[in-house]
Amino acid sequence: MDILADMRIPGEALEALTSFGNVVPFSTSCITYESVACHPDIFIFNAGKNSIVAPNLPETILSRIVSSGVPVSHGETPVGSKYPESAVYNAVITEYFLIHNFRITDPVINSAAGDREMIHVSQGYTRCTTLPLKENHFITSDEGIFRTLKRYGLYVIYIKPANIILPGAKHGFFGGACSIFEDRVIINGNLNHLGEGDEVRKLLTDLKYDVIELYDGPLFDSGTLVFLP
Repeated sequence: MDILADMRIPGEALEALTSFGNVVPFSTSCITYESVACHPDIFIFNAGKNSIVAPNLPETILSRIVSSGVPVSHGETPVGSKYPESAVYNAVITEYFLIHNFRITDPVINSAAGDREMIHVSQGYTRCTTLPLKENHFITSDEGIFRTLKRYGLYVIYIKPANIILPGAKHGFFGGACSIFEDRVIINGNLNHLGEGDEVRKLLTDLKYDVIELYDGPLFDSGTLVFLP
């Protein structure tokens, strides 16, 4: 299995991640700003069993996805150099919901919603900020998304983002430091470095996830990992 991961992922995390598969460094140049330029979830939207990719995804990465056998659809909107044009593919999808700022969402993602309920939020970096879990549970480090999901009657935990690292930015976000593969939640860092870490760990355990903390350090926002069979 190939794993697309930010080329700047901390060394200890990279070493731990190699136990799950072959790590393929993800990077782009001169497309969007540096803090998110190497985040796979800026360019790739996972819609269940297929991926929707930005038209300016580097060809080397696109070829890797296609050769893995994952069905690929091409979005209409190139990733831009700054926000919000950098967030057009960074939506959250679950069995029942598509969550994003629909003023900027690529039209191909909207088409993939099917009969899911579409929840509009102001934050374009929806997946970067938010981790969707089983049974309509969510963890987010965006206060607006927190309030919106609560209004929908969904279970959501808010995480203060101040201690999450994102090089070149004041801080990162919880969703971008976490990925889900099968019944594992893979965390780029250790939950003990979060004030809400115990609450998060309890929720994940209650939902019967295996919690994989890649290294003993503060959470590092490297964007969502992409797992290719």
